[in-house]
Amino acid sequence: MANDVHGSAERRLRLALGLTFSFLVVEVAVGLWSGSLALLSDAAHMLTDSGALALALTAQRLAARPRTGTHTFGLRRAEILAALGNGVALGLGAIWVLSEAVQRWSTPAPIHGPAMLAAATAGLLVNLASAWVLGREHHDHDHGPDDHGHHHHHHGPNANVRAALLHVLSDAAGSAAAIVAALCVLLWDLRQADSIASAVIALLVLGGSFRLVRETLPVLLEAAPANLPAEALEATIRATPGVCALHDLHVWQISDGFPIVTVHVVLDGSRHGTEVARDVAERLRRAHGVDHATVQPEARPPDVLVPLHPPGFHG
Repeated sequence: MANDVHGSAERRLRLALGLTFSFLVVEVAVGLWSGSLALLSDAAHMLTDSGALALALTAQRLAARPRTGTHTFGLRRAEILAALGNGVALGLGAIWVLSEAVQRWSTPAPIHGPAMLAAATAGLLVNLASAWVLGREHHDHDHGPDDHGHHHHHHGPNANVRAALLHVLSDAAGSAAAIVAALCVLLWDLRQADSIASAVIALLVLGGSFRLVRETLPVLLEAAPANLPAEALEATIRATPGVCALHDLHVWQISDGFPIVTVHVVLDGSRHGTEVARDVAERLRRAHGVDHATVQPEARPPDVLVPLHPPGFHG
């Protein structure tokens, strides 16, 4: 099952990469010939898309590899690194387009409207086709069992495919802006529309770039996943019979949908430590969907066992 889903994600990424890269060449050629910055910026955006999809494809293959003695979690985090790389590449591309659009505003270049309109329309169709291919990933909810027999549930595409999808969708919006600009050039000879469209595309890209960086950095900084606050996990653990205290609770995620929890629980003496540990792990799985929990049971230290009366009591 895991291989099927990784394989289907890989097929989608490969198909989207083929579509995007093949049209990128056409858009660059028409952009240079027609003199349209909006087309060139859309092509630059498509180049980052192609890079993003190539990164995503590489990450998908790395993530599907079994874990080894060196990489005990496998290479699943490659997905997150690829998504972060995508975000940074998008941002840098957007800044270049913005600076170029500002220069063009004061000295608009001559533009061939019909060619610009034809290329922008074709670009929109290519992007929508790529988005449709990547969006179908939403139907794959389960990454199948890993080598521990645990299932990783994904509500929608993984971070990696989502990153690629975001590129393609923002590029589709960019192609739409280029279509509007081409119509303005054709109908009213408004060459500045080309600069405006370029700036709109760049701002779209910057927004997407910021979102990707904001989503991936917390994972790399070992932050607790947004849907798994430490307080909620602590409440679940404290409510387990046999637990009187806990310490060293850590929660982080290796990649999207792969959370890990480790905790030391102090036993109250009413149940066996292995039973309590198993119960805590089971409750974390049922209540929070955590498949990878390491629970360390500990006896209460002697100084906790001695005072049976409240502090200050002198019998």
